[in-house]
Amino acid sequence: MSRWIWCPLLLLLLHEVQAQVENRVVFLPGTFQNVSVSQNETVQAVASRIPPEVAFVTLQFHTQHLNATLSYSRMPDLDLSLTAADLGLLSALQPGQVSLILFLSSPDGDTVAGTGVILPYSSTDPLPGACNTEFNLDIDPNVYVRYNLYETTIRFAPANVGYERGGAPPACDQSTGTGTRWRLQYDVYQYFLPENDLSERSLFSGIQAVADVQGVMQNAKRVMTLLSSDLTTAAFNSIPGQGVIYTVIVRDPLLNTSASYVPVHTYACSFTSTVDGCQTLGKISTKIFFTITGLAGLFVCFFGHRFFKCELFCMGFSFAAFFFFVLITRTTRLDYDICLAVSAVIGVVGGVLLVMSWWRFGSVMACIVVVGLMLGFLVASTVLFTPLGDLDVFRNSEAVFWVTFCCIMITVPLFFVRWPREGNIITCGVVGAYAVVLAVNAYVYTSLSYIALNILKRFLNNNFSAVFTDVPFQAIDYVMITVWVVLGACGVTLQLYRERSRPFFPPSPYLMWLQERERRKTNVLDPSHHFPPLPSRILARARQLTKRTETAGEHTPLLL
Repeated sequence: MSRWIWCPLLLLLLHEVQAQVENRVVFLPGTFQNVSVSQNETVQAVASRIPPEVAFVTLQFHTQHLNATLSYSRMPDLDLSLTAADLGLLSALQPGQVSLILFLSSPDGDTVAGTGVILPYSSTDPLPGACNTEFNLDIDPNVYVRYNLYETTIRFAPANVGYERGGAPPACDQSTGTGTRWRLQYDVYQYFLPENDLSERSLFSGIQAVADVQGVMQNAKRVMTLLSSDLTTAAFNSIPGQGVIYTVIVRDPLLNTSASYVPVHTYACSFTSTVDGCQTLGKISTKIFFTITGLAGLFVCFFGHRFFKCELFCMGFSFAAFFFFVLITRTTRLDYDICLAVSAVIGVVGGVLLVMSWWRFGSVMACIVVVGLMLGFLVASTVLFTPLGDLDVFRNSEAVFWVTFCCIMITVPLFFVRWPREGNIITCGVVGAYAVVLAVNAYVYTSLSYIALNILKRFLNNNFSAVFTDVPFQAIDYVMITVWVVLGACGVTLQLYRERSRPFFPPSPYLMWLQERERRKTNVLDPSHHFPPLPSRILARARQLTKRTETAGEHTPLLL
């Protein structure tokens, strides 16, 4: 009887052992391996035949947006495991150790698919995250990323110098001697994924390109270098929907060695959100607003100077809407759609007021100043959108940035004093064509939208000055630059040709009416001065014709 009871238990135990043996993935150093972790499954990540000159290894694993758990033990513990979409563990090897086993699992019960790699390092290479005092792991080679609407921030733990297998690691607080960690330097790199590409294949290809030191230095862009005395953090501009990989290389200048942290990626948006997530990025209200803006910009680009009142309305609308959007957003907590709607209504009022001021007072130069400020804003934003905007003098001082911005913005309208018509036509072409670019951005991402968005973010966020505003320039951006230049050049050329024989600016209707009335009052020699008003003349003429008809009916004999 007892034999029949033990048999099922033995079979179950053998099945469990067999399943554990089957759920093994062997990693070769430097070779990526795709891994799928099913529900309630633990996968053994095995590194074998490790060379004796290797002092420590890092295993990194990446998924697109689902979390995975990587642990030193089969049962994950808080201080011995990490759960994230980009994660890695560093293992220091003992003398004679030739293999290593780590454990992968799915923390949320979902099937997780990702890619991983094991990277070996020698005893002279620095140890990423070996002086960790902030995160849970004793040695944490990971880069942690956080983002909001304005900025994306990365953090990582300081590194330590390398040491031999079985040796004691140097003290992290040691301030003197050749083994001190304070000589280490940190290079922060940024790698942009293809624009408008949210595929897993694109992400894994980018991760493989920047996984190790050589790949990072060849493919990514170094944006800053931190010393050991600096805070191990950096801030960047948030670009929702654009995939970016951040990684750090720690260098030992004394031994000329280096090691890489585990890369981390972000799209600055959520894959799980049903409203305004990565797959449905862009609110309907934003698309409607910028579609109308693009159509108006296209009209202004080719016909703005000819239809001067329409141009003034569009410029006044843009000026007032932008100003009050910033004001409302900074002073209230209204929803984005409400802020956009209120700003649009106020923009309409601003456009009408600018048109009425020209209609009533006829001061062309006063209106042209507003138009010139719009072009100056765009020129200043473009100048600071270039790498000049990331200079330390602009990132460290808000005053220097805004003084420079305002100087460029105010200098441009001075051109309008000498050549008002040409300046107005150039503004119509440049600003109108850029409005078309913004309309395209509402449907297909392009980095050119951040010419204006970076300034808007700096207005709305007090801490945006410390952010690196670098954005990717890929195929779509060069196409949109061409569209902007071609539209602007065609619009300016067409308007200059069409307006070459016309008056510089149309006269004010109200002033024309005043002049006509004054002329009628003062010029008594003018025959029109003695004419009655047109309605009276029409009525008198009608009465005269009626009287003649009646007279003819009474005295003219009938013809037989």
